[in-house]
This record gives sequence, structure tokens and C-alpha cells, in this order.
Amino acid sequence: MSDQDLPRGTATASSEGPVRVHFDGACEPARGGGLATFGYTIEGAGFDLEEGGLAVRPYSEHATNNVAEYAGAIQALERLRGLGYTGPVEVFGDSQLVIRQMLGEYAVKAEHLRSYHAWLGRLARDFSAVRWTWIPREQNTRADTLSKQALSDHAPSALRHRPAVLPEVDEEPDPADGPD
Repeated sequence: MSDQDLPRGTATASSEGPVRVHFDGACEPARGGGLATFGYTIEGAGFDLEEGGLAVRPYSEHATNNVAEYAGAIQALERLRGLGYTGPVEVFGDSQLVIRQMLGEYAVKAEHLRSYHAWLGRLARDFSAVRWTWIPREQNTRADTLSKQALSDHAPSALRHRPAVLPEVDEEPDPADGPD
């Protein structure tokens, strides 16, 4: 059975690897304090999975693009771990900040990102090997689509709970995140 024969959202017991993960995050407004969502895909070794959802509680001070990016990677690795996969993983994202922080090339300066960075680092140790690779946004289209679809899906219910004044956000800029 090939990966193309599998319906979306299913997995086989194959331990071939590596598994390829693409993750992305989205946030409106872009500088944070509104609605932050994630998207990811998992392919290879019999997996063909994808998901999108809320990264954090809407309108919290942690509803930022960088938190959304971290949430996408965390959710993908949590899903793999939950399915019992422990083999090698290649993680691809268009967030230079997340990828370079995971590689140790960038310091984690924003206090609110430290716990996400630590969580993702702990998760990575559950796999035989994890390779972090930055890719341009154009090579991350499905994860991007899933994160933006989650924005659309959750916006109506989130708007009903929008505070009168949005929280102030102190966000570390991601060099790869420019205007869409």
C-alpha cells in the first residue's frame, strides 16, 4: 500500500522514515492580541495527516504569530508521539525564528516564547532524530492553507468574545514573516 492509497487522516503501522512535518501559524491582527491559529501536515512512514486549529485562547496576550508557529510544530509532534511513532522526523517551517531557535542559532529573547521553545525541545527528544529545516512560504502552502482556514473557521465564535480593548503584545519579529 502506498501513501497515495491511504485516505487523509489515517496511518499504518509502518516504521519507515523519516516522517516529514510541515507546520505554519497565522495571526490576526498580525502583531498579536487577536486570533492565533496553526496548521500542519504529517507525511511518510505510512502517515498522511493534517490538522488546523486554535493555537491559544483568542485575544490573549499570547495570541501572536510566533506562538502560532510554535503551536503548529508542537501539535504535529504531539500527534506523532500520540500515535506511538518514535523514528526520525524532518520538520519544515517558513518561520525563521522557530527553526533557528530550535537549531540554537537564535536566542529565545521573548519571555513568552521560552516555554514553547522548551516544550518543543522536550518533544523532539521523543524521536530518534529531528532535523529542522527552514523553507520559503511557497514551499509550505498546505500548512499555510490549514492555518488560514482555522482563522476563518474560528473567527465568528472568537468575535463574540472579543474584549473591548485588545491586549498589548511584545512580539519578537520573525525575519521570514512579512506581509502576505
